[in-house]
Amino acid sequence: MAHQGQTAVITGGASGLGLELARLAASRGMKLVLADVQAGALEAAAAELGARTEVLARVVDVSRAAEVEGLGEATAARFGAPHLVFNNAGVGFGGFVWEHSVKDWEWVLGVNLWGVAHGVRVFTPMMLAAAAADPAWRGRVVNTASIAGLINAPNMGVYNVSKHAVVSLSETLYQDLKLVTDQVSASVLCPLFVPTGIHQSHRNRPRETLSGAGPTRSQRAAQAMTAKAVSSGKVSAAEVARRTFEAIDQDRFYIFSHDVAPSLVRPRLEDVTLGRNPSDPFADKPEIGAALREAVKG
Repeated sequence: MAHQGQTAVITGGASGLGLELARLAASRGMKLVLADVQAGALEAAAAELGARTEVLARVVDVSRAAEVEGLGEATAARFGAPHLVFNNAGVGFGGFVWEHSVKDWEWVLGVNLWGVAHGVRVFTPMMLAAAAADPAWRGRVVNTASIAGLINAPNMGVYNVSKHAVVSLSETLYQDLKLVTDQVSASVLCPLFVPTGIHQSHRNRPRETLSGAGPTRSQRAAQAMTAKAVSSGKVSAAEVARRTFEAIDQDRFYIFSHDVAPSLVRPRLEDVTLGRNPSDPFADKPEIGAALREAVKG
């Protein structure tokens, strides 16, 4: 897919994977619409990328329907229908599934699931209209899920739920689009641990979504283990962005950050098809399971 002169919308575009997607899109001659909740980081990203291409930057909380709708209106007014939409904004949160407060659920699902749903709801009709008006027009929606959307590691309850929902939403979007057009398609990105800063999501958590209670032992354990895994990730966000655009060029739906990802997913799929109970996620690395059990028990 040639991208020169086209437009890319990227939520969570001020840092991590979103920023690397924006850099790569700019290098391909694309105009950019960047959305993020971090005003300072967004300003810095817009300044950097504005030297290379045309940039529209807006502070947006993707969990809020009206703000994503406003982003869509601003995009249409400035650039018309976008050719690539990266519903990428996301937050991380772990702990035992029964220990999540209502506000924990609302915050994580608000960003990780509703943010994607709003992006699909707002931008897909614009893309379909552009395709109907021009037989040569092509577009794609890329939703960022996670390997957690394809497996179910313990102590990551609400995060797993949110990412499985994004995978389901994306697969359904792909199939729905196939019913009506061959000009607009969809992909789902399922990264493993990548150094992006997602383990610091709590720094951007709105005050009204806090429950007032301190983190539980399981939540502290999840935070510590995720921080270690993310920070020590060997595949960079820039490499994941490269793999993402490569998949777009090749019209691939499932996008992985690591070559090992399919082998991690296979046991769960076999559990389902063989009717066996969920496999031990730490079978190959029992020391990690032992460390987690120790951490949550105290």
